[in-house]
Amino acid sequence: MDIIYTIRLDNGSKYLAKADDSLAFKPNDYCVIHKDFFNDYGQIAKVGEDFSLDKSSKDKEIPRIIRKATVHDKSMAHENEMRAKSALRSTQEAVDKLKLDMKLLNVHFSLDKKLIIIQFTAEGRIDFRQLVKDLAKTFNARIELRQIGVRDETALKGGLGICGQQLCCNRFLKDFASINVRMAKDQDLSLTPSTISGFCGRLKCCLKYEHKGYLELEKTMPRRGDMCESPEGRGKICDRNLLTQEVSVVLNDSGSTIHCACSEIQVVYPDKYKVKAKSVHPAKRTEQNKNRRPNNNNNNKRPEEKTNSVLESNDDTKNTDKPDNNKKEYHGRRNKKRRGRSKRSQK
Repeated sequence: MDIIYTIRLDNGSKYLAKADDSLAFKPNDYCVIHKDFFNDYGQIAKVGEDFSLDKSSKDKEIPRIIRKATVHDKSMAHENEMRAKSALRSTQEAVDKLKLDMKLLNVHFSLDKKLIIIQFTAEGRIDFRQLVKDLAKTFNARIELRQIGVRDETALKGGLGICGQQLCCNRFLKDFASINVRMAKDQDLSLTPSTISGFCGRLKCCLKYEHKGYLELEKTMPRRGDMCESPEGRGKICDRNLLTQEVSVVLNDSGSTIHCACSEIQVVYPDKYKVKAKSVHPAKRTEQNKNRRPNNNNNNKRPEEKTNSVLESNDDTKNTDKPDNNKKEYHGRRNKKRRGRSKRSQK
């Protein structure tokens, strides 16, 4: 039976690896992992649950832990860290030479120095094919460039948030969920960038933690600007607190502001919010009357309407004669064309 472990590298990236349960790794232990064509050195960040090889369809894709790291492995890893610092400087020189708009973050050497992983950030897509060729000639190893986002960069560096605790992305978050400004509006937060933006400059990940709870609390709360009847008189709601279920009301008579619970007020809708009968413009009325189907029962009409209908019928008969004449002329033109064709064919 194999056990799944979460491996953390020196550049901050993480991936899963498997090992036999007889090795009995613990968190913060160092180990050697065989991955693809090279051996890597990393630290165990988390011990996973038992993993059955029979039920897994992705068993071949998961790298395997070979052994625990020895003193020799640790010394080689320390040498690779020193080489990574010098490689970062030489890579930066190559980037400046090619004038690429990219920000280098870190360099990671595999334990056997067969692979070099370089992480960077950029605003758009970068054509780094020439850079890879130059670095491969310089280091004589396989080069892998990885472009990561701003959130991933912050997760690698870490830091403290406004709450005073370690950043969520650096502590426990693995996948970044989609966050929008609507979540901040539902929680009655001010939309200033300094309030809703995190350390990375994007929207805070914690906006989604309590979003569903705020939606449930808002169902029983009135909105700002609503007129209401309070214990001290009629007024207008100027502020509200979803967590305490309290509102602030500005009284119409005195102009003072009072604070009361949501259960103590009653929303009153003024006349301008009431539904009124739609008034139809006279021009639209005539168009609607034209679109209506005419009634064939002329007996129910007034004498004036009967005469109008008769005149309209006479006009229709006059108009119907014109298309017939046009049709005859049309056929005559067609016959002339046919005669001309027949004469040409005879010639």
